[in-house]
Amino acid sequence: MRKIARKSKKEGHEFAMKAMMSHAPGGPETLELTEVETPEPGPGQLRIAVKAAGVNFPDTLIIRDLYQFKPPRPFAPGGEVAGIIEAVGDGVSDFAVGDRVLSGGINGGFATHFIADAARSYKIPDAMPFDEAAGFMLTYGTSHYALKDRANVQPGEALFILGAAGGVGAAAIELGKAMGAKIVAGVSSDEKAAFCKDLGADETLVYPTGALERPAQKELSGAIKALCGGEGANVVYDAVGGDYAEPSVRALAWNGRYLVVGFPAGIPKIPLNLTLLKSCQIIGVFWGAFTMREPAKNADYVAELFQFYKD
Repeated sequence: MRKIARKSKKEGHEFAMKAMMSHAPGGPETLELTEVETPEPGPGQLRIAVKAAGVNFPDTLIIRDLYQFKPPRPFAPGGEVAGIIEAVGDGVSDFAVGDRVLSGGINGGFATHFIADAARSYKIPDAMPFDEAAGFMLTYGTSHYALKDRANVQPGEALFILGAAGGVGAAAIELGKAMGAKIVAGVSSDEKAAFCKDLGADETLVYPTGALERPAQKELSGAIKALCGGEGANVVYDAVGGDYAEPSVRALAWNGRYLVVGFPAGIPKIPLNLTLLKSCQIIGVFWGAFTMREPAKNADYVAELFQFYKD
């Protein structure tokens, strides 16, 4: 472990922060706890003393160089934190030292301190503990944006969720239910199905794992339609991809919406003639980019999410 300390002009003593650093591509076993210089916030930024950090699927990708963004090494992974503001940069007026906040970014969260953009930081409700706050925004923010903004889910519609027991999938169950949708949760095991039922799913579907040949894909599509009722799913929330994508599109009802949330099972190839036959939409969901491109709208959505939490 290498320590790089410096003199803090503001506090008058030497200190270094600790961070789990990625020096080479690999799994979590390659991360090293290292002491590095504690950064100062720039204009429009905050320095947060991290009390809790969320662990999400993108964190496992970024340290293996499999994420769409590849930070220069060495870097600390971690895209979601909660803590207390201990310094503010120039031009910041909505936050003060001592505020309890959550924030995020591409990386940097697995550390004792995190430099955050004020525009992507939010004061957390008094009743929300730090550990819940640190795991709240990426999962619920993604799913809220997907269901409300991208798919415009309406009461009574059938929502099929692939990967429903994962972080974003579980959030989609709760939010979809709050929006009045019929929830059909697609999972890979009976244990996960029981978990989704406890969250409020109306129906569950245990799909086969591994490569799906054409007969298995047709069977899956038929099962989705049967559980959704009517013509099929009005909305598909796909956080899995791979061989599960095409059967899910085939299970869409007329004017259905297929949400591309993630594809850990592989980037799928979907015949575009299906969009014509069903008059359906294939819609990408990139919540992180949305927060940067439309911060005011995102702030309104965050306020809605905090209200959901309080209720």
